[in-house]
Amino acid sequence: MKLLTYLSIVLGLSTIATAVETVEYPDVLSMQQRAANQDAWLKTRLDTVVPNLMRARGVDMWILIAREYNEDPVVKTMLPATWLSARRRTILMFFDNGETVERLAVSRYAVGDFFQAAWNPEEQPDQWARLSELISARNPNKIALNVSDTFALADGLTQSQHTGLMNALSPDLKERIIYDPAMAIGWLERRIPEEMAIYPQIVGLAHAIISEGFSSNVIKPGTTTTADVMWWFRDKIRQKGVVAWFHPTVSIQRQTLDQRGQKMTELFDPSSDSVIRKGDLIHVDFGITYMGLNTDTQHHGYVLKDDETDAPTGIRNALKTGNRLQDILTDNYQTGTSGDEVLAASRAQAIAEGIEPSIYTHPIGYHGHGAGATIGLWDQQGGVAGRGGYPVVDQTAWSIELSAIVPIPEWGGQKVRIMLEEDAFFDGNTVTYIDGRQTKLHLIGNQ
Repeated sequence: MKLLTYLSIVLGLSTIATAVETVEYPDVLSMQQRAANQDAWLKTRLDTVVPNLMRARGVDMWILIAREYNEDPVVKTMLPATWLSARRRTILMFFDNGETVERLAVSRYAVGDFFQAAWNPEEQPDQWARLSELISARNPNKIALNVSDTFALADGLTQSQHTGLMNALSPDLKERIIYDPAMAIGWLERRIPEEMAIYPQIVGLAHAIISEGFSSNVIKPGTTTTADVMWWFRDKIRQKGVVAWFHPTVSIQRQTLDQRGQKMTELFDPSSDSVIRKGDLIHVDFGITYMGLNTDTQHHGYVLKDDETDAPTGIRNALKTGNRLQDILTDNYQTGTSGDEVLAASRAQAIAEGIEPSIYTHPIGYHGHGAGATIGLWDQQGGVAGRGGYPVVDQTAWSIELSAIVPIPEWGGQKVRIMLEEDAFFDGNTVTYIDGRQTKLHLIGNQ
């Protein structure tokens, strides 16, 4: 640990700049207001998304089973806002009777106003037996369970609970069990209009925090370290009343070649020097969770030298190349096309345009790395087995995540990696950025 950083921790010395810039933040709702919104969204989703999904998949019963502190990822999203976990063993049952979709909680407690309690332990002490009775009485043709080798978010039924269920069912009912991950994925990936009306405020909050973090309010060139900025982000997230779903990362790309392409001497090696210095290109990967929805953002900033009022032209053009790669990717979105197909088409087009691409885009929503098609991984640019074959569907949110490797003339042709990530919405025809995207570098001045 560097001496300055150590002393700042022990003695409380500040390596963060004093505020000199104004950043406008969107209003953040109270916890009560958030809960009201989330419960209203949940009711709408249960009334609309679930019936449409079950009928599209030909499923007339869907059973979800979870235990307290070990919730199925889908169950977790179906609990009232005031329920921070399941209660004991919580069993949720959906049954499509042809007219409506019945919702039952085969548990001692009703689950808010959303699932009616359907088990009285005083009348039937065995919860599994009661579940079997309810299934037999409804006589479903297909009983979907959340089990999947491919999708973690669709694999929420634990081995012990699967065993308990199967032991309780008759041989005839066991034959009606199906494992269809599209049930869980379909529920998790679909966004409703009410959610999308507020999502811009959520992404806007993330953008505002990044804007202040990558400003002279926070960064003192030659003093502030990347770790200082990371922890500033964590503190600011808490101050705003939301949480991070992963620890932010801040990194440096620094000129190592002169304009003739020769290695520079007396260089602070960015691989071992974490102090942010004038002339640095800095990067952040940052995500928050607010009202049950997530953001995932990567932006770049540039630290001005004494004689500069803007970043070098080469770096600004590199950002434009990253934006062009975003356009190529989003133009290739098409309903029903697999993630692998979108990846292949986008890479081919980018390479044909002279761009060196890496694409690793994923859905976002209830989870940061959300449910749905995977469009590449950073180390799997030829496609992603299983998840890459899943189709892109409409009414879904995405983190458009990628990088373009670009040589910088002012840095002697040294290549930098422009790593961008912005949250967007696909309506079935067009990909639209939820709160815009970065088209200009965050500039850190000389204050």
